[in-house]
Amino acid sequence: MSQYCVFAPGHPVHHSYHAEEYGFPQRDEAVLFERLCLEIMQAGLSWELILKRRAGMRAAFLGFDVDRVAAMTPADETKLLANPAIIRNRLKVAAIVENARRIKTLRDTHGGLASWLDSHHPKTKPEWIKLFKTQFKFTGGEIVGEFLMSLGYLPGAHAASCPIHGEIALIGPPWARV
Repeated sequence: MSQYCVFAPGHPVHHSYHAEEYGFPQRDEAVLFERLCLEIMQAGLSWELILKRRAGMRAAFLGFDVDRVAAMTPADETKLLANPAIIRNRLKVAAIVENARRIKTLRDTHGGLASWLDSHHPKTKPEWIKLFKTQFKFTGGEIVGEFLMSLGYLPGAHAASCPIHGEIALIGPPWARV
């Protein structure tokens, strides 16, 4: 059984993410961008810390509105690095701003991030990692794997015996929800 499925149910921080978000397909650009940003921020840190700071990051990154984040200036990035509500890592903050700009370009080439993801399905995790490294900043193997698993593009978010696994199966995969 997935370790997350063992300890997350009933946990004060992890429960709702496990039961309501993790592994569930998403199409909304802000939700997809938020998930990518949270995975970037989590690199080298605990997921619990990220979930605890999520509201602060959502406010600091303007609701993860791609256009507003893409318009951030170096001065805005400096302000973010002084904000104790987020993970204050210069490389991660810069990557989030740059990735917002890159997502904007995907609107022109693919119709958006969700359509870009769909256009590359199915891929193996190594293929996805290689693709993400050509498209986005700060997207190593764990970040890409967790991002895609959290959205149902890669299997393994929930153990087959987890009740949430059955709920997700009824919804269907993200690329089938166009």
